Amino acid sequence: MTSRPEFSRVVPMIVATAFFMQNLDSTVIATALPAIGRSLGEDPLRLNLAISSYLLALAVFVPLSGWAADRFGARTVFRFAIFGFMLGSVACAFAESLTHLVVGRILQGVGGSMMIPVGRLVLLRNVPKAALVKAMAYLTIPSLMGPVIGPPLGGFIATYFTWHWIFLINVPIGIVGIVLVTLLIPEVREPHPGRLDLVGFMLTSLALAGLVFGLETVGRGAVDDWVTVSLIAAGSVAAFAYMQHARRTKAPIIDLGLLAIPTYRAAVVGGFLFRAGIGALPFLLPMMLQVGFGLSALSSGLITFAAAAGALTMKFAAGPFIRALGFRRVLVWNVVVSGAFLLVNGFFEPSTPHWLIFMVLLVGGFFRSLQFTAMQALSFADVPPERMSRATSLGSMVQQLAQSVGVAFGAMVLHLTVAFHGNGAVGASDFFPAFAGIALVSLAAILFFLPLAHDAGAEVSGHRLSAPAEREKAAD
Repeated sequence: MTSRPEFSRVVPMIVATAFFMQNLDSTVIATALPAIGRSLGEDPLRLNLAISSYLLALAVFVPLSGWAADRFGARTVFRFAIFGFMLGSVACAFAESLTHLVVGRILQGVGGSMMIPVGRLVLLRNVPKAALVKAMAYLTIPSLMGPVIGPPLGGFIATYFTWHWIFLINVPIGIVGIVLVTLLIPEVREPHPGRLDLVGFMLTSLALAGLVFGLETVGRGAVDDWVTVSLIAAGSVAAFAYMQHARRTKAPIIDLGLLAIPTYRAAVVGGFLFRAGIGALPFLLPMMLQVGFGLSALSSGLITFAAAAGALTMKFAAGPFIRALGFRRVLVWNVVVSGAFLLVNGFFEPSTPHWLIFMVLLVGGFFRSLQFTAMQALSFADVPPERMSRATSLGSMVQQLAQSVGVAFGAMVLHLTVAFHGNGAVGASDFFPAFAGIALVSLAAILFFLPLAHDAGAEVSGHRLSAPAEREKAAD
């Protein structure tokens, strides 16, 4: 891995730009669905296929990303991913029917499935470990900003321009990304990538597709309940079959053996729980503000933007925090703080001043982003270089599943609360149990952060134990 200092600054910015494009596009389309439906002469409810097809393509091809990067080179695959996403965007912009739109979204999904894990791999192979925390701070911002900026931006474009520009804005971003990747990022590939685990690829694709698509339909009434149950059951069976297959395979496409590394296990499994709780926030918060409090989509978007602003301020503070306290202290204490901020959302009422909601989201966004940065950096602290590609594939797969689980859990609790109250419609008072539930899910991650060693990931964090702590560790 190269250690040229400029890579510590340039590479994260290039990768983060691609991440932002993907995260923004994933959320901006939802707000514009009514306008797209009118243009194509389709019922807006049917246009959920445009979202579902993207998620399906994403789920199917994520497991392939690590092997493809080893086989063809991370830079080559990353460029292909950006180009594929851009090509899919153009196809969506010029779609004249729902079928054409779905095809374009599938192309975007294939590109997006490679863009996230391979982009992260590009960063890991070109940034020294000592600069990893700072680099990861750049990557957490797109994942937080996309869901916040997307809805109001989609509404603005659909209202004052045409929905086609939602997709066309990706073209100049994609072209700049491809040029910068070509000029500034060296090619790195594994000399002996091995054969593709085709059986494993099919099983993990079925597992992810069934679980993600099934969880996305929970509590939304988009399909019959038996379809939802069947999808989740089929995904679970495929996941169990893959675990059996992985034990018998020398080089499985998803390397579950990585979970034997303590820091990776804590960051991925604990991160799954934390992300599941946080993943419901972009679903619950706008619904509470718009449906529960009666705010417009634009007013709601301007308030929830505070979380993205908090994430931006974190970029400058994450490194000093982690260096001073170490990964274990940050992850343990910050998960408590972040969980508390999730719970506070449930106490908001229609009469709560908007400035107060804004401030709570601003500070909460800071701490959530700090947690994301710490988990991302820690997860790769002790992974051997030759297993980095598989580590990024597994990490991306878990993150995608966590978000779907979070939204499904939040929707289920909200649905049960509405049914219990017997009102038949969602009211402002129905949201507290959902926020309390996702806060508890996020807080459960502490069970995986507490067993970490006090000096876990010290090479990455730069944190050094005090002299008494060093003596205590030596005595152990």
